[in-house]
Amino acid sequence: MKLIPTLVFIITLLHSTAQAADIASALKAPKNPPIKVAFVLSEGAVMIDFAGPWEVFTDVHLPGKDMDMQARMPFELYTVAPTKAMIHTSGNRHPGMQVTPDYDFSDAPEPDVVVLGAQQGGPGLTTWLKKIHADHKVILSVCTGAFLLAETGLLDGKQATTHHGAEDEFAQQYPKIKVKHAVRYVQSDPTIFTAGGLSSGIDLALHVVEEYYGREVAQNTANVMEYRGTDWKKP
Repeated sequence: MKLIPTLVFIITLLHSTAQAADIASALKAPKNPPIKVAFVLSEGAVMIDFAGPWEVFTDVHLPGKDMDMQARMPFELYTVAPTKAMIHTSGNRHPGMQVTPDYDFSDAPEPDVVVLGAQQGGPGLTTWLKKIHADHKVILSVCTGAFLLAETGLLDGKQATTHHGAEDEFAQQYPKIKVKHAVRYVQSDPTIFTAGGLSSGIDLALHVVEEYYGREVAQNTANVMEYRGTDWKKP
């Protein structure tokens, strides 16, 4: 009879180890770029949440003297929203910058990566994110964008993080999520990542670049940006 608890423990340990190995698996760069990156925008979109990762992916340049400049830039960026109507980003005392999205959820090219920062959200977002995940594409939330991602149920039973000032609310509102505190970003499953607040989106984007193209390319990107943070680096 004593063998049963031991057997259960071993099975649980093996299952946990397999899950950890699965989550730790590296992203694979496609043989034929570009990697399409869709930035979700809606009213109140926090500037640095999308502008930080936008700059990271813009500044990635692959090495190679024989390649033209366009070919050396592997990421193609665009914006997507509930509608193509102009939105206002976050502002101070008045609405922020005006942005007209490139696409809405009905006509956007299917992305390889989605960036979802803090914002109001809107109709169709949950369904679109579920489809993206079902197609095994990468989803990055930044700051309280994690709340919008949590609404899909895709974070249930997984680790995730958000802005430090919203962690308690996040845990209370979504009790099925294992909230990680005081971290810059968390890999929730093989294709979902959640970042803390604001500038942590830069770290997460650099981490994704490293996963695709290695430490040297990611470090060169950080150097171009004059970014001195090191939290993006894998242990």
